[in-house]
Amino acid sequence: MSEQNSPSEGIPDLADPATDPFEVARAAAAVIAERSGTDRHDVALVLGSGWGQTGDRIGETLASIDNAEVPGFAKAAVAGHSGTMRSVAIGDTGRRALVFGTRTHFYEGKGVRAVVHAVRTAAAAGCSTIVLTNGCGGLNRAWGPGTPVLIRDHINLTAHSPIEGPNFVDLTDLYSPRLRDLARQVDADLDEGVYVQFTGPHYETPAEVQMAKVIGGDLVGMSTTLEAIAARQAGMEVLGISLVTNLAAGISDQPLSHAEVLEAGQAAAERCGTLLAAVVATI
Repeated sequence: MSEQNSPSEGIPDLADPATDPFEVARAAAAVIAERSGTDRHDVALVLGSGWGQTGDRIGETLASIDNAEVPGFAKAAVAGHSGTMRSVAIGDTGRRALVFGTRTHFYEGKGVRAVVHAVRTAAAAGCSTIVLTNGCGGLNRAWGPGTPVLIRDHINLTAHSPIEGPNFVDLTDLYSPRLRDLARQVDADLDEGVYVQFTGPHYETPAEVQMAKVIGGDLVGMSTTLEAIAARQAGMEVLGISLVTNLAAGISDQPLSHAEVLEAGQAAAERCGTLLAAVVATI
């Protein structure tokens, strides 16, 4: 591979405790700026299961970059995710969205720094707002597969934080009320709930789902909370949206499968893509 195609050369490993993760994020942002032809992006989106068509609906893709060509990133590890990031024009506003087609999940074992690297890169690229999406299990029977739900708060059951050292970040209004209101202006039927992150990669047991319900959860999944915390640390405004792809274990008597998640996501792709494109245009 040529020197031009090896941007990670000389960049410290995120897993090395001596590495400054923000330095790696700045290096990644520099590569994105070079490949996209712009020094600044305005809004970032992390697309989970079911949200893949969103980038196409926001506007014209001006640059597409293979994750593996950007420091600190790797190829997609989960079916239904795209291993590229895109620089997308937000309509004719002159603004740009940085769209990540995949995320690093906690259960991949690469460490929390890798999980939140996209968020820190987005902040280094100039983004002041980030939209975090996911596919999840629902605890409310009224939310059938294919229902988007705004995240109003979360419960982090990973027993980890992306914040290192005595940096006491306030999470009181982590999921922006302003952005949730904007989303409801686009789709008045949007409901909201509390997202609970388990470690995965196995699905939750019925007893664990009932525990999540008792402690105040409405949605269960394997992502998002660590990214949201890192975004708040970076000073970004956060909008979280879950796509209910199935009823959680024990809520329905049907067995869970990743194929079901992908099928529900594909069925809801038009609604989800249109919703997020309209929200991004108004931010």
